[in-house]
Amino acid sequence: MTRGDNRLRMEAAIQDQVEDEPATLRCRAIFISDIHLGTVGCQAARLLEFLRTTDSDSLYLVGDVIDGWQLKRRWYWHQTHNDVIQKVLRKARKGTKVTYIAGNHDEALRHVIGVAFGGIEIRAEAEHVTADGRRMLVTHGDLFDAVVQQARWLAIVGDGLYVGSLKVNRWLNHLRARLGFPYWSLAQFLKERVKNAVSYITRFEEALAHEARRRGFDGVICGHIHKAEIRDVGGILYCNDGDWVESLTALVEMHDGELRIIDWKAVEALRTGAMKGEMAGAEAALPVTGGELANSAGH
Repeated sequence: MTRGDNRLRMEAAIQDQVEDEPATLRCRAIFISDIHLGTVGCQAARLLEFLRTTDSDSLYLVGDVIDGWQLKRRWYWHQTHNDVIQKVLRKARKGTKVTYIAGNHDEALRHVIGVAFGGIEIRAEAEHVTADGRRMLVTHGDLFDAVVQQARWLAIVGDGLYVGSLKVNRWLNHLRARLGFPYWSLAQFLKERVKNAVSYITRFEEALAHEARRRGFDGVICGHIHKAEIRDVGGILYCNDGDWVESLTALVEMHDGELRIIDWKAVEALRTGAMKGEMAGAEAALPVTGGELANSAGH
């Protein structure tokens, strides 16, 4: 099994953009998940800029778009959360095929599977066929999480602890910013350092790959664990699109079928560069991922 970091990272400030300005990056499909609208930690303003800067034939919302768990505990809904929903609805009206895959935090939508709201179809899962013919299973991933399925109370407790870590993280990064240090993620640090967390992520990836293989798919696209990744798991292409709380990543399919993880800051930097006339085309300016990882995600 091969691992690598193929996300694109470039520093850029959020800038205002008129609603009808042509998108800088055009893709065949975009996959985003774990937005967690309804929580303080949701990076809705950055997601809005990402949605304004990108365009695609298909847009998949791969679960946990709205955080029903947190809204039940404490109501929080910023104007930017409304703006994100309105932007997605606007894309659907303009012809983008928008598919909403229900997750565990927005599990109430599993009672209305098959219904379409404003041109957005609610699904339990979906099949996406890439331009080069690969069949991808698209699912949030919580159904393959033993903790969520077998010990729901533990998942809820863990969610509360995660929210607490985000609060600590905001305080730490406020201090780091004042001292001139860059952003640092406490939650991601713990995931990468704690042995049990690493083991949990590996089991999750293997369980999804096994399901895709069992059902004859070439790969699987998911979210849930807030860890963006593209890697080969026993001959199955495992893709996780990350989240919009910390990593601010999406999975995109280019028009030739290549799958890439991109960071919102990379796309924003491309938009800024294109406005200055520094590049011929945004898609060409995106770095091609290298090594075995790019080969597994490409042709």
